[in-house]
Formats: sequence, C-alpha cells, structure tokens
Amino acid sequence: MSNYVEVTRRGIGGRSKDSIGGAFVGLIMVVLAVILLFWNEGRAVKRAKDLKEGSGSVVSVSSDTVDPAMEGKLIHLTGETKTPRLLEDPEFGIAATAIKLIREVEMYQWVQIEKSGEKTSVGGTTETTTTYTYQKEWKDSPVDSSKFKVTSGYENPREMMYRSNTLMAEGVTMGVFDLPAFLVSQIGGAIPLSVESLDKAASDVRASARLHEGGVYLGGNPGAPAVGDMRASFLSVPTGPVSVVAQQAGKSFVSFTTATGGALDLLENGIVSADEMFSMAHERNKFLTLAIRVGGFFLLAMGFGMIFRPIAVLASTLPFLGRLVGTGTTIIAFLLAGILWTMTVAVAWIFYRPLLGIAILAVTVLLVVMVVKRFRKPAPVIMGGPPALDGPPPLS
Repeated sequence: MSNYVEVTRRGIGGRSKDSIGGAFVGLIMVVLAVILLFWNEGRAVKRAKDLKEGSGSVVSVSSDTVDPAMEGKLIHLTGETKTPRLLEDPEFGIAATAIKLIREVEMYQWVQIEKSGEKTSVGGTTETTTTYTYQKEWKDSPVDSSKFKVTSGYENPREMMYRSNTLMAEGVTMGVFDLPAFLVSQIGGAIPLSVESLDKAASDVRASARLHEGGVYLGGNPGAPAVGDMRASFLSVPTGPVSVVAQQAGKSFVSFTTATGGALDLLENGIVSADEMFSMAHERNKFLTLAIRVGGFFLLAMGFGMIFRPIAVLASTLPFLGRLVGTGTTIIAFLLAGILWTMTVAVAWIFYRPLLGIAILAVTVLLVVMVVKRFRKPAPVIMGGPPALDGPPPLS
C-alpha cells in the first residue's frame, strides 16, 4: 500500500460558479425524485392488485398430468426439476448435471482509494487535501488504471482473459411440464462446486492454471498473488423441488395477464403452497416500495442541498458563518425533502387510492403549518407600556 497527497486551492469565484452549476443539477435531481416516487406508488398499488387477483383465482393442480380444463388459467403446482443433459464450461472443462453452472472470475489488481478533507479560510478560499491510496485487491471486472491520479507503478491489465459467466440448462422439466426460460432463470439455491481436475480444460487454461482451494488459480504463486493473476470458482444450481404459479399453456407456462394488464408469474425453490407464495410476493413488493421511498427521500434531500449550496458558499467568506449557514441549509433541505416527499406520496395515493391519499395529504398540510409557525413565531408584545408615575420624581 502506498499514498500520494495532493493539495489544491480554490477561490470564492470558482467555487460559486461550480455551486451554481450544481444547483441546476440539484433541481434535476428533485424533479427525477418526484417522478420516481410517483411511479413507485403506482407500481406498488398495481402489483398489490395483481397479486390479490392472482391469489383469488389460482388453482392448485398436480404436475404429474396436464389437465386440458386448466388451459389458459392461473395454476399452482410443485414438482421435481430435471434436465436432460450436462452443462459444461468449454474453457475450463467443468461439467455438472444442473439447472445452472456459474463461473465467477476475479483478477488481482491495483485499486485507487480517495479521501479528502477541506479547510476554508477568510475570504472563501478553500484548501482541499486529497490522499490517494493504492492497494491490491481481487476484483471481478477490469479496473482502468489509466484514470488513476498516479499511473506509474500501478498499471493493471486492460482486459481479463476469462470473465464470469452463467450457463442455463435448456429443456428443463417439472413433472410432465416443460419449464420456459423465464421461469428457469428464477430458480436459485446455488451451491459451491469443487473442481477436481483440469484434464478437459482448454490447452491455454491447462498451461497456466492449477487447482487451488476447490477452484482454479491462473498465475504464479497463490500464496503471493501478482497483479494480473486470476482465480475462478464455480457454483451450480442443482435439480430439485420447485413451486410455480403461472398460466398453463399446453404443457408449458406463460405469464398470467391480470385485469390491470400486468404480468404475473411466481417461482420458489422447494415445496411452497400457493398462499405462502403470494404472501412472500406481497412482502417483496412492500420491501421494494419502502426501499424506493427511502431512496427517493434522500435523492430529494441531496437535490435541495445542492440547490442551497451557493448560499453556503457565499457565506463562507467568513468560515464560521459558512459552517453555520451550511448547517442551516442542510436542515432546511431535509425539511423540504420531507414535505415534498409526503406531498408526492399523498398525491400519488389520491390518484391511485383516494381515501388514504387524502389522509396523508392532511398530515402533510399539518406539517407545513407547523414548520411555517416555527419560523414565523411573533416577538412578545408588552401590553400597556411602561408603568405610569403618580407625579414628578422627588428632588434630591
């Protein structure tokens, strides 16, 4: 590991210009966050309706026979998956009877880590100290060392000779049904696959590779890796029981089209009832909705922070004032983000679910009123003026 330190100074003019440009970027971020939040609420409601429709119409059937009466209907079934042939990695000669064969490749490379600290002096000039640290790590994709601050002595190979890859079986069956690729791709449960031999590997692999800790090492000494060395590990998704909810189409499946126009299909590893599958799908929908809501809020806060940044930059001609204003604008940015977040969600719910949306909007209005009152609190008024004197002050 080695370090390189760079110190840069910037005047108030350059910082102001950059902050104004950043304010426009912040405005775009706010607009995008509002669009994302509105779309997310519609997506969540639509998905919930699709799942409710599906849970109310699904029929559980056996995977041992194809019932013509179920053609075009949403069905639930469980069964053992089977695949007709081996999956084989042609370069490494690794083969397995599996649903998927996964190759994970990493290369030992230089990486650059940046850490910066900023100090503002009177007049608004900033001094930024950036420390660039260079260390070697295993990475699953090439790191472009030409973009490093210091390139000499930290060169990485431009390409990886071998890359990560996933092979997926064709002709997978479950009972008498054929599983289409869009369902096969959802089957998980990968387990490590130990490599026992490289006898069937390509000649260029055999020339530079060796077995190491259940995988393959390409390079010199695994105990002291050099930049450019690679290691490959393998996993497989074995055949086994799965549960499916989809529309029957002959002896295969297609996605079920709901009343909202959505596509509905579910797959879980193991023997899972229809009720459990829909319950799990509802939970995933809630989690995704919450994740996007949280992400949208922070996107709004960042956007407003960038919009108010020019104010903090101008105030930084006096460092203590710049810090004070910066803290204040950050608080305001989060308050505005909270208000706009709740308004956006409320309007979206009014559009998709009016009753709940109106309740949310009412809470938002109350929050706005509280914030306005807090910042417009009137000064105390002294009633009646100063006390009156009964007569002139006594002479001394």
